[in-house]
Amino acid sequence: MEIKLTTLTGKASTKTIKLLDDVFAAEYKLPTIHQVVTAYQTNARAGTRAQKSRSDVKATGAKPWSQKGTGRARAGSYASPIWRSGGVTFAAQPKNYNVKVNKKMYRAAMRSIVSELIRQDRLMVVEKFEIAEPKTKLMLKQLEALNVKNVLIINDTLDSNLYLAARNIANVHVIEVMDINPVDLIAYDHIIVNQKAVKAIEERLK
Repeated sequence: MEIKLTTLTGKASTKTIKLLDDVFAAEYKLPTIHQVVTAYQTNARAGTRAQKSRSDVKATGAKPWSQKGTGRARAGSYASPIWRSGGVTFAAQPKNYNVKVNKKMYRAAMRSIVSELIRQDRLMVVEKFEIAEPKTKLMLKQLEALNVKNVLIINDTLDSNLYLAARNIANVHVIEVMDINPVDLIAYDHIIVNQKAVKAIEERLK
């Protein structure tokens, strides 16, 4: 398939780019996308919460006082959960939330997402996307020319000027092509990709 390149003024260029049908004209598979997206989000969970149970608390093993004769309630351990500085009952422990997704399914979901973006006219391919200086006002002016607000910009390499100019703008995110993921692709209204990044996506997903 062929699509027209978008100029930085927002108009369609006379130039076209040929895209692989296997990558950018794939069937829309909602169940596969759902499974991969939820797995990606689940794998982002740290699971590093932890509390000390009574066996983890550093305390002497001696009995606090005699079992009988003191008039006080029986006590067997300084690490008891009912004591200050004691252990926690049913203490939370680190947990691994990782979900395995095989490469074939991941690539199928990504192909399905980028193909649907093409069909919905949400993916724009530009020859280059760059600005002269790392200034937010220049970035806003460029986005206004393209008539986009909620946008993900994907470059073949991370342009520091572009990144610095966009980082203070809400709903605008700049990444390099190696960092693309299903969550970012579906989270933004528009995706802007430069030519070299498109070819890198094809190599990664074919």
